[in-house]
Order: sequence, then C-alpha cells, then structure tokens
Amino acid sequence: MKLTRWATVAGLILLPGCTAQNSDTRRVAASDSARPDLYQCEGCEGALEANPASLTASAQLALPDEPGERMQIQGVVFATDGQTPAPNVIVYAYQTNAQGLYANGTPETEASRRHGRLRGWVRTGQDGRYSFDTIKPAPYSNEQIPAHVHFTVLEPGRRSYWIDDIVFSGEFGVSDAYRRSMTNKGGDGVVTLTRAADGTWLARRDIFLERHPA
Repeated sequence: MKLTRWATVAGLILLPGCTAQNSDTRRVAASDSARPDLYQCEGCEGALEANPASLTASAQLALPDEPGERMQIQGVVFATDGQTPAPNVIVYAYQTNAQGLYANGTPETEASRRHGRLRGWVRTGQDGRYSFDTIKPAPYSNEQIPAHVHFTVLEPGRRSYWIDDIVFSGEFGVSDAYRRSMTNKGGDGVVTLTRAADGTWLARRDIFLERHPA
C-alpha cells in the first residue's frame, strides 16, 4: 500500500547529504510552514470512516486469536509546538498480518477492501494519549521494504494526512540508508521494541501534528 510514499523513500536513499532527524529535531520543524505534499495521501480516506463519537483512546487492531506476536503501540499526540498534548485527534492505523498481507478486507469501501482486517481508529483524550493492541506485522512478501504500520491523522476541522509509518529499529530494511532517507513526518517513526512482562512487544510512537496550509 501507499506505493507513492515508498517510491519516494527509495529515491531519497540515493541522494547524498541526507541527514537523520530525531524527535527533538521534528519538534522544531513543526513550527515551519506546511509541507507541500501534506494532503497527497493515498488511502487517507480510511480515517474518515469511523464515527468520532464512538471512539476512545484505545483500539484493538488484531483480535486475541490473530496469528502472530502480540504488540501494543502507544504514544502521545502533541500540537505543533511539540509540547502540548492534542485532544480529539483521530489516528487511523492499518497493517499487514503475520504473513505480510493485507488480508480479509470487507467490501464496504475502498479502504476496507485494500487495508485488510487489521485496521482501526482511536481518538485522543485531553492528555493526547492513544494505544493500539495488535500483532507485529511482517514485511511484504517481496521483502522490498521493512515491516511497518501505516498511520493517518485527522485533526478536528481539518483534512486527513499521513505521517511516517512505524518501522522497527534493528530489523529487516531499517538500515542507516533508510534512516537517512526519512523526513520525520509527524515525528520519528523508527521505534525500538521492548518486551512487557507477559511477552507482548511494546512500541512507543509519539506524534507531532503538522502545520496546515493557510
């Protein structure tokens, strides 16, 4: 999914002089002007499919019997100042299963067909926090890009936009070249997994909201 985005990443890897950014750098960048491709977003219509009133700050992407290693994604959504928690922001996430497939989608919409069954929505509370219970995704079967979780953000009264996918530090495809290619849209998407006491993988992904065009 989102082939345009990955094609862009692949092209950037070949460019000299790209430097890695971390979350602190991203906090400064958030105060700059809007990025020109903010709304060039394949699949972002999926963020609009949930009723905001029905959402909470946590959601289950994968049922307990879904094959794969259990994983929890959690973080805080911050305003453009990089410090103030942002309430009532919808975060839409979708991912591959343990075989690297967007499987068993439903026919209602394009997003429900293409994004498979492992997808869901949260809406941040006053503290800006969110979490998804899911499984650890596998890379696509062609093994051309890292395993990842797609994220789309929908702020109140705004258009939806995508941010950098979650990928996993130290795993397939997350090389130094990959890191240098990233522009940290919405903050750093490269996460370091840790283990909870019950064996669940824990992934921390804070989100920094983008500037919008005037």
